[in-house]
Amino acid sequence: MENSNKVLLFGKYDMSEVVVTDGGLAKYIDLTPTNVPHTGGKHANRWFGKSKLSIVERLINNVMRTEDYTGKKLKSYKAVSDAFDLVAERTKKNPVQILVEGLENAAPREEVTRLQFGGISVPKAVDVSPQRRLDIALRNISRGAVAASSKSKKAISVCIADELVLAAKGDMTSFAVTKKEEIERVAQSAR
Repeated sequence: MENSNKVLLFGKYDMSEVVVTDGGLAKYIDLTPTNVPHTGGKHANRWFGKSKLSIVERLINNVMRTEDYTGKKLKSYKAVSDAFDLVAERTKKNPVQILVEGLENAAPREEVTRLQFGGISVPKAVDVSPQRRLDIALRNISRGAVAASSKSKKAISVCIADELVLAAKGDMTSFAVTKKEEIERVAQSAR
């Protein structure tokens, strides 16, 4: 009886049991329980407003960035919902936990910026803020999934599920993890 009044994501997944192990990202990953991750831009023009959005809604919004899904929130919502079902089926774990682990593994800690010294431009390695780390990880996961979907006959939901599972494992075949390693390798050489 107690379980019936609990708020479950997509009516299936409990977000209260999800654990964020990366202390820096913990403040910016919103795991507030919600049935339908859709706020309609309620936090749009506020400072750090996006950190108040559900992490699942941010993933859905990032999938909408590409030309096939621009403005089609219901289409990307359905794709992410189906992907979560596939992830739960494959891993036998909460797909929100898999998403959080994937974000932690795909978030770069260091990147390169350019400094001007007189007439020359010098690359310099800098630490990445937690908000930007999360933004980059979400963007790369969704870009990797959409790129994999456009190259093959696989459905976008299957590609999102593949990308999430690979990123959660820290597998180098994941687009997001590969991008992170590339960014950190360039930063390492610019120290």
